[in-house]
Amino acid sequence: MESNHFTEAKNRFHVSRETFDRLKSYEQILLKWQSKINLIGPDTMASVWNRHFVDSLQLLPLIPDLKVRMIDMGTGAGFAGMVLAIAGATDMHLLESDGKKISFLKEVARITNTSVNIHHGRIEEIAIEGTELVLSRACSSLANLFSYSSRYVSRETKCLFHKGKNYPQELLDSQSEWLFDYSVHPSVTDAQGGILEVTQLRKRV
Repeated sequence: MESNHFTEAKNRFHVSRETFDRLKSYEQILLKWQSKINLIGPDTMASVWNRHFVDSLQLLPLIPDLKVRMIDMGTGAGFAGMVLAIAGATDMHLLESDGKKISFLKEVARITNTSVNIHHGRIEEIAIEGTELVLSRACSSLANLFSYSSRYVSRETKCLFHKGKNYPQELLDSQSEWLFDYSVHPSVTDAQGGILEVTQLRKRV
């Protein structure tokens, strides 16, 4: 099965063997720590590679330059930010308020020898300037994600948000308060969901 996973990662996302091995180390740490703290949904344990790692890797084709400054809001167990850092993102900032998850992220960074910036605190309390890409897989409404990310975005900033089947309604709901351009990319892990690419985000006045 691991060979099949590597073939998929190599062919679909151009992941090298070295990067794949580091991601597999990440997966092993995740499964070990999951028995102590709740890092991912228990119902996703049986398909952790597809539900979390592939779900994160699918952002790679949407990021032309892995050297730009990125933030992953509410990163949790590091999806998608830590995966992208391992895959080559050089200026990744992970934002997380849970201390136990921060300890986990630091351990993943250490074991996989990954250069990544880990910030412990609430999103609204952390200031990071020069952000060009905002990420989130957090289970929050689009209006909330816009509110959280507004402190980091400029007209040049792009947002990539994993959204489930209800994203069309969330788009409608958020348009009363926010102006933005968007496109939707099909998700490779959720037939009913998509990756929402948002630009030109600003609040209505």
